[in-house]
Amino acid sequence: MTVPQPTGTTRWRCTLCGNLTRFDVTRASKAVEYVHLDLAGEPTVEEREVLSETIESVRCRWCNAVDQVELVDRPGAGS
Repeated sequence: MTVPQPTGTTRWRCTLCGNLTRFDVTRASKAVEYVHLDLAGEPTVEEREVLSETIESVRCRWCNAVDQVELVDRPGAGS
């Protein structure tokens, strides 16, 4: 089950404890990266293009509830 991502007018809220600010998010993504290796062989990602991304689960940091997250309106989003 995928979890909807917050937008400019919505945010996440834990339905069990009411947390609005702390979540552990598990994502699956497919990306193309431009990797630059220095002369010692240490890689640095200089460019990253995300081709697709899915949020697989969201865990509340306050109560450890898994997938108990809903989208709610942000304060002032209606004005």
